[in-house]
Amino acid sequence: MQLSEYPAQEPISEFARAYAEKVMQLGANIKGEDVLYGANPYQSLGIHKPLKGCGAVFMFIHGGGWTSGYKEWNNFMAPAFVNNNILFVTVGYRLAPTHLFPEGFNDCANAVAWVYNNATKYGANPNQIFLGGHSAGGHYASLLTVRDNWKKNKSLPDDVIKGCVPVSGVYRFGKNSGLNQRPRFLGAEGSGVAADASPILQINKVTADFYMAHGDDDFPHLIDQAIEMENVLKQAGTSIDRTLMVGCDHLGAHLATGDEKGRWFKGLLSFMGI
Repeated sequence: MQLSEYPAQEPISEFARAYAEKVMQLGANIKGEDVLYGANPYQSLGIHKPLKGCGAVFMFIHGGGWTSGYKEWNNFMAPAFVNNNILFVTVGYRLAPTHLFPEGFNDCANAVAWVYNNATKYGANPNQIFLGGHSAGGHYASLLTVRDNWKKNKSLPDDVIKGCVPVSGVYRFGKNSGLNQRPRFLGAEGSGVAADASPILQINKVTADFYMAHGDDDFPHLIDQAIEMENVLKQAGTSIDRTLMVGCDHLGAHLATGDEKGRWFKGLLSFMGI
């Protein structure tokens, strides 16, 4: 889709403007099939199909602080996956402040359900879905993986997500989160939503392994959160690998995911059993 086809969203922060321009430039000539899983243009997927698939599906949810961003920000990642015979799906979702939690979370859940129900049409195996995301997208991917109360009403198996791959994700909100302000997608204070949205506090039935990553120069509070998340998952009996993306800050970590020869991608292939 062209960005002009989307409803207006909040302006991208000055901090992320160069990054947003860079990812769009890198993915400018990489086109997937656009599919709507809801009525809103943000409720859409970009599907990049390999010539000969291995059966695996990798879904990746974009970042943007829950208030900005497009699924097209992930297009630059597609060639590395397609080259390795993996069906690559970039995930869009409705944004705050118009759509507060859990609407974006529910959108991502519906995206997983759509891919599960339609994977065979693209030559992929619905039982080999891996889910990742960057920043806010890493948060949604992690929350979907550690919570199981969204699967039953979508007729999805408990292990619909075979592996979770958050990159520079957010795992805790509210007290002790290290965030200097409350993210706007949580709405007003006092609702208890911060705890509901915190993957660290919502671990109830984890059926998937985790391959976590963040930049070695990432936001300090997110590095701290990643270490806490790793420890909590280990206590829950989950297999987890946490990888440092050397030379990367928060935004550079996403850019590094497109490097087919890089450490993160090679580690991901091993994690996926490919």
